[in-house]
Amino acid sequence: MTITEVSKRYDLSADTLRYYERIGLIPPVNRNKSGIRDFTEEDCKWVEFIKCMRGAGLSIEVLTEYVQLFQQGNSTIKARKQLLVEQRSQLIGRIEEMKETLNRLDAKIDGYEEKFIAKEEDLKNR
Repeated sequence: MTITEVSKRYDLSADTLRYYERIGLIPPVNRNKSGIRDFTEEDCKWVEFIKCMRGAGLSIEVLTEYVQLFQQGNSTIKARKQLLVEQRSQLIGRIEEMKETLNRLDAKIDGYEEKFIAKEEDLKNR
């Protein structure tokens, strides 16, 4: 699969994919005889994983550390799991903050509706 196809499939720019490869977030992608990147399904799984984790707010640094540990093999399983557990905990915290923000927005929206209804009633009674 070409970089253009992968870019469209995962809604990431080709520049982002090249950057991820350059900094080691995705393993080096094989190239065809013409020197064009030829993404395998395994490469695509890495792209999908990185995109998902970035979408959840994990930093480039954390993901780089995770990938480096992964590439070192099974001796790093415990460290990788710990890294993911820490990130999960932080994500739960962010979700709680977002829930609080959502509740605050809902209350604010409800307040506008109540004020609008009150004004409308006031206009009817004039």
